[in-house]
Amino acid sequence: MTIALFAVTEAGRRAAAEVTGPLGATAHELGELPKLWPGLDGAVFFLATGATVRLIAPLLADKRTDPGVVCVDEARRFAVALTGGHEGGANALATRVAALLGAQPVITTASDAVGSTGLDELVQLLGAAVDGDLAAAGTALLDGAARLENPLGFPLPPVPPTTGEARHTIVITDRAGPSGAPTTRSVAASGATEQGAPETGGDGTAVTRLVPPTLVVGIGSARGVPAEAVAATLRRLEAEYGLDPRAVRAFASVDLKAAEPGILAAIAPASLRTYPAAALASIEVPNPSEVVRREVGTASVAEAAALHAAAELAAGAPIELVVEKIKGDNVTVAAARIRPRGRLAIVGLGPGAADLRVPRAEAELRRASIVVGLDQYVDQVRHLLRPGTEVRASGLGDEEQRAADAVALAAKGHAVALIGSGDAGVYAMASPALQGAGADIEVVGVPGVTAALAAASLLGAPLGHDHVLISLSDLHTPWEVIEQRVAAAAAADLVTCFYNPRSRDRHWQLGAALEAFRAHRPPTTPVGAVRQAGRPGQRVWTAALADFDPAEVDMLTTVVVGSSATRMVAGRMVTPRGYRWTTR
Repeated sequence: MTIALFAVTEAGRRAAAEVTGPLGATAHELGELPKLWPGLDGAVFFLATGATVRLIAPLLADKRTDPGVVCVDEARRFAVALTGGHEGGANALATRVAALLGAQPVITTASDAVGSTGLDELVQLLGAAVDGDLAAAGTALLDGAARLENPLGFPLPPVPPTTGEARHTIVITDRAGPSGAPTTRSVAASGATEQGAPETGGDGTAVTRLVPPTLVVGIGSARGVPAEAVAATLRRLEAEYGLDPRAVRAFASVDLKAAEPGILAAIAPASLRTYPAAALASIEVPNPSEVVRREVGTASVAEAAALHAAAELAAGAPIELVVEKIKGDNVTVAAARIRPRGRLAIVGLGPGAADLRVPRAEAELRRASIVVGLDQYVDQVRHLLRPGTEVRASGLGDEEQRAADAVALAAKGHAVALIGSGDAGVYAMASPALQGAGADIEVVGVPGVTAALAAASLLGAPLGHDHVLISLSDLHTPWEVIEQRVAAAAAADLVTCFYNPRSRDRHWQLGAALEAFRAHRPPTTPVGAVRQAGRPGQRVWTAALADFDPAEVDMLTTVVVGSSATRMVAGRMVTPRGYRWTTR
């Protein structure tokens, strides 16, 4: 993303300097604004809102193409999403800037003000073109007066329910309108107007159609086919089969047609994906042709190319041939659909403190319609969830069942967030979930600050060189195996971070592990411990290896044993990044 920062006072420049690195932004002079504007994704002004409005007013063109603009006051109290809230990304940018500066984000778009999913946000999530009055449909949705139809089953965030008489119907579809032709040819997600001729459903409600890119069209032709012949056959997908041309995500053919002028002209400005005949010959199709096989080396071009390209783009999502081969004037066309699949976001919440939770984690929590997690972790983030989010919380010891439940819900087509503390991939929920998740589920991983990193940052820099993480819990790993790993880490002189070091029933394992290290480390080797990192009741302490007392440790503690090179410097554990090896 290209983000520009503008400040005119020393206070503003200091604030801008604090966010430059984290945002990947660049500071500019105000005079550069008109030249920069067309290429910006976002702009942050450290100015009064009135001054900012006057500066950007002559540059504003369309909410779908303008960058998101955020305004920060001189006292750094507020980060105001001024223009481009959803589509320009100003709401998200204001939230990020506020978190970096310790300010309050100010977001006034209606859906965010009430915590609901806005219709323009759905358009962005789906990458959809729009038919109808998007603003009126969005207002009806927030008023509880819209009916949402999702026949293809896209995994959506929670949307406001219909609480009264519906005055608007919102349909997510790749089909054309009732009349056989959509009311507009614009692609709203890329900036064109969404206003078309009003459409009315059978029940008299106004209709707004969201058209996601779900279709892949395969094209075969004779050499020298005219562009009009190709275009005429493509039009039949809409006229005879009711497919909306704006739902076409890609066009495909055999590589012999990569430079066929008639095809390229008919689909312009779109590009043509092409594949070797041998690749297409392996695709099972309903209408193979021996004539085509003799000519180009594959029994199918249009059907096979549509299916092959769809499978490539689907990344595991189910595909289907929705229009078999249509024969035109020396041209054939077929269409495949990439069906949506359920979505599973595996989210690490970090050690507990809100400012150590990555922004993407919060975005995924708001993206999910169902949140699954340990009850105490759900309580940490319940305030971030949108109204209508289904919560499935359970207690300690139910990790595998939680993972299975999350996968099963995603497999049914829901948008699910499976949450855990720290990083979900480190001794946490990602492994059991992904062991059961098939390719029919879209999986999104959100990293979190894991216990080792949270503890290390409080202890100093103990992980400055090679290190290893070992869990001392024998619930899933036999102690004999753990013992071998501890011995190997001790012998290899690796800094070692112990997870799950000690509990009421497992009270001797940490002591045994430390004895293994005492055989390979000087008695003065630093050992650090952090309990409740980033949470209320946090405690940080260190001791020499010879003196460290395991009885002070519990399951909420992370223990870090230094290497032979680790030293205490001004009360902090430090493992030098560049060893100067010395004989011992």
